[in-house]
Amino acid sequence: MYFLRRLAFLPLLLLAISLLAFVLVRLAPGGPFDRERKPASPEIERALLARYHLDEPVWKQYLRFLGGLAHGDLGASLKYRNHTVTDVIRQGLPVSLTLGACAFALAIGVGVPAGFYGAARRGQWREVGVSLASLLAVCVPAFVIGPLLVMLLAVKWPWFPVALWGSPWHLVLPTVSLGLYFGGRVARLMREGMIQTMEAEFINTARAKGLSEARVLLRHAVPLALLPVVSYAGPMLADLLTGSFVVESLFQLPGLGMFMVNSSLSRDYPMVVGLVLFYAGLLLGLNLLVDFVYGLLDPRVRHE
Repeated sequence: MYFLRRLAFLPLLLLAISLLAFVLVRLAPGGPFDRERKPASPEIERALLARYHLDEPVWKQYLRFLGGLAHGDLGASLKYRNHTVTDVIRQGLPVSLTLGACAFALAIGVGVPAGFYGAARRGQWREVGVSLASLLAVCVPAFVIGPLLVMLLAVKWPWFPVALWGSPWHLVLPTVSLGLYFGGRVARLMREGMIQTMEAEFINTARAKGLSEARVLLRHAVPLALLPVVSYAGPMLADLLTGSFVVESLFQLPGLGMFMVNSSLSRDYPMVVGLVLFYAGLLLGLNLLVDFVYGLLDPRVRHE
């Protein structure tokens, strides 16, 4: 029943988000045809506005948008001529999904073992090293890590391509730039979860039964220590998929992030609203998935 209620509210939330995005993007200064190379004459500009129904009142444009949305049509892009918003999403989504999945795997694959190792070596210099490394990863943003990686691993030592998209090697530097920050967050969450769990009474009981330390940690401590990581996994994956604007622009990757930046700068109203709606649906769906997995990992969690 809990998930059914959450699912029932999804359309209302998406409707409110679409209305807010639809209004706000039109309140921004400038128009969709202001950045043309050659200024259009008043007659041509009026014809363009009429073609895309931009000469109508905003409320009428929104109703027209909802009518198209009901049939799965997000509208036509104003910047990418002869392309619909759905076409652009279909083109950029595989790139963003690939980058986000690789960065997610890097964050989990590095953060969870690092946090576990730091907690298991609590009080030793190794724990200090893990804590400092995770703190550094969290403090240095992607727009700083990216250029540093390019200068070191693409210019000084030309091991990887600088930018663009074409081979698995093009994915290495963007993945590291995007995933290091989240790997640091995961390491800190895992370490804190392990430390709190290892101080619990049931861990002392398991040790008193004569179980080995490795079995106590892996079988009894890790599942509960992973709960903060699981809670963060949904928003993290959403951030990786929706927050890669800087990395995609820096490495010139043809993903949704770059389309979002370019569409915002050019006031491509249908593209901006369509991408915001797509990202919102993705974020809400991932949050539902996280709630479900959280309940599987912790039997104490019960949704009424």
